[in-house]
Amino acid sequence: MEVDVLNMQGEKVRTVQLPAQIFEAPINLDLIHQAFVRQMANARLGTHETKGRHEVSGGGRKPWKQKGTGRARQGSTRAPQFVGGGKVHTPHPRDYTQKMPKKMSRAALCSALSAKAAENGVVVLDELALPEAKTKLMAEALTRLTGGFSALVLIPQKTAAYEMIVRSTNNLPEAKTLLANYLNIRDLLTYDKLILPLEALDVLESYLG
Repeated sequence: MEVDVLNMQGEKVRTVQLPAQIFEAPINLDLIHQAFVRQMANARLGTHETKGRHEVSGGGRKPWKQKGTGRARQGSTRAPQFVGGGKVHTPHPRDYTQKMPKKMSRAALCSALSAKAAENGVVVLDELALPEAKTKLMAEALTRLTGGFSALVLIPQKTAAYEMIVRSTNNLPEAKTLLANYLNIRDLLTYDKLILPLEALDVLESYLG
């Protein structure tokens, strides 16, 4: 797939051939959905907790004698039917983690990237750079590049120059920066456009190619 390479002013500089194995992979919606559900499940803490009747305090003695009162027999005031009693069939800590083979997760990511590219959602840059770390400059550049759509900006590595990009993007509600080798299904599906510098494209190709 051949796409235009733009500069930070939104002007076409040249064209580049995107790797077919990443950006022209078969689009498998079921696999994308499975990978998305897995990522959301793995983000759950599973720390919700309620107390059963053996965990609440009190209730050590029988509230009234077994027979002769006319009331139903009871063994403890901490049974679920009493105020202050334990809870039944309520949440307890658990692990929501789902597993997925590495080949499947990478295939899902390639499938999502292919779908994004097919919708003209990938913007390739020759160089991602700003003269200074200012949110206004980054907002203006993203408007030129995306036309006002939300954007996921990939950076190839942590350097002083790219740290300036991160600081300039942090306060923009419709944009996010992410290391290229941390690209994931959730972020890819959340944002309308993928801003892809050529250096980040090399990282993706070495990681997914």
